[in-house]
Amino acid sequence: MADVGIRNVAALTVERVGRVAETGDPLQPFALLDEHGVEVAAVGEFLHHMLADDARPASLRSYAYELLSWFRFLRAIDVAWDAAGRAEARDFALWLKTVRKPSRPRRSDAPAPGSVNPLTGKAAPGQYYAPRTRRHARTVIRSFYEYHRDMHGRPLINPFPAAEGAEEGRLNAHHSPMQAFRQPMRRAAYQPKEPRPAPRVIPDQAFNELFASLTSNRDRALIAFYVSTGARASELLGVVQGLVAPQDQTVGVLRKGSRTLQHLPASADAFVWLRLYQQETHGLVPRGASEPLWWTLRRPFRPLTYDAARMVFTRVNQFLGANWTLHDLRHSAAKRMIRDPDLTLADVQWVLGHAHITTTEVYTNPAPDEVVRHVLAHHERQRRRGEALPAPPAPGYRPEALAALFGTPQMSGEA
Repeated sequence: MADVGIRNVAALTVERVGRVAETGDPLQPFALLDEHGVEVAAVGEFLHHMLADDARPASLRSYAYELLSWFRFLRAIDVAWDAAGRAEARDFALWLKTVRKPSRPRRSDAPAPGSVNPLTGKAAPGQYYAPRTRRHARTVIRSFYEYHRDMHGRPLINPFPAAEGAEEGRLNAHHSPMQAFRQPMRRAAYQPKEPRPAPRVIPDQAFNELFASLTSNRDRALIAFYVSTGARASELLGVVQGLVAPQDQTVGVLRKGSRTLQHLPASADAFVWLRLYQQETHGLVPRGASEPLWWTLRRPFRPLTYDAARMVFTRVNQFLGANWTLHDLRHSAAKRMIRDPDLTLADVQWVLGHAHITTTEVYTNPAPDEVVRHVLAHHERQRRRGEALPAPPAPGYRPEALAALFGTPQMSGEA
């Protein structure tokens, strides 16, 4: 490939052509179509490989959209996908870093992009792609090229190289289960830096206000299960009626990654709210061991989806002026369990379904508001201690002279 020099990615026009289509075929749930409506065969083959490798349809959809951005970029610079090299990877990384996200319809009262909510301390999505989004795009494109290199021997070079020391799995080839996984010596080329923020936890008072703002027993039961089990949003929404065991105070969920069934303990309050919700919907929604547990509240009754559950939080946030999310409930549950001295870190790892205990350890780190609260309490204790016991006089001053001057009891000091 000829040297293209440095492209002016700021002046580049990347048209929003092509799309990701849902096919309805269980063997190929999603397809990437070009500007003419023709499926991109290379992407279709890669997604078929992912499905055979036990990837979920949601992952296929996510990967297809990342590859759609890459193919749109290659179309704008007039480079075939199998002719792309390091220069194209560099320019794509720079373009993704500097381009603004496509504008979408916004509510008139929506917060400004990137603004910080004064109640929660969480920032609204910004105008540019977040580092985590750009890192995910790089990972997807790299895995796409690695598949074609292994399967077909082309292209010879992956545009996005691996991190130093991570090639061929040498980094953790002899990993000890008693130690944390080692990270590469340095970041891979064109891999954005990503800060590791502390998990955002809903304070107890804020949670009480949020719970009091819920308007139905279904929503109260759902939130109570979220904050007591620590299950992911999709896991709890996928529960069927036969997996609810009030006598054992557990609920069975299918784990997001492994798809294994795990019975999670829940609070007694959650089952009380669930019983009230089921009593209200008796005779209105189907009953059976394989029927969904959560349903919409309006006719025609349908199984509750993630978007519908998210709208419950959206309405509550609008009322409170907050921007909490369903995933914050999982963080809050984890933090509550970590604070309990009678629960071990391994217990919390099992409940959260983490593959590695190092993932669970992030909840042992104090949140910024906790640190501020603890340090302010420290200063208050220091102030009270100082009031109770005045500091001794500085060297060179006679205690009896200070006592006569300030009317205080004599304190020991140097003569």
